[in-house]
Amino acid sequence: GAMGSSEAEIKVREATSNDPWGPSSSLMSEIADLTYNVVAFSEIMSMVWKRLNDHGKNWRHVYKAMTLMEYLIKTGSERVAQQCRENIYAVQTLKDFQYIDRDGKDQGVNVREKAKQLVTLLKDEERLREERIHALKTKEKMAQT
Repeated sequence: GAMGSSEAEIKVREATSNDPWGPSSSLMSEIADLTYNVVAFSEIMSMVWKRLNDHGKNWRHVYKAMTLMEYLIKTGSERVAQQCRENIYAVQTLKDFQYIDRDGKDQGVNVREKAKQLVTLLKDEERLREERIHALKTKEKMAQT
């Protein structure tokens, strides 16, 4: 809101920045934990959808937003997957994402591939359930060490 960004929004912005490296799993894990909080959940998701709508030279925002989304679908609140399913068309359109950088390199391919993987995951409820069980077990193990 007008008071500036919340903790959740700052974390999402950091996880989906233009930096050439991917979001750290510890940061994504913190965001996943926040999705169980109703207020933080809506802040996180609106920020993720905003990032997904970026284009051109901000392709990293889009790619990382999907990376984060995939992580949240597997380890965050059940509502994440639910909302992503309801808005699956927004992910599907990214299968056609185009961006060629100044050096003539097709950076859009990263986004297109990730979009395909995400759509496949969202459409397969059985696999999604298995991935969640597995991911949450892994997360518990990590927490214990």
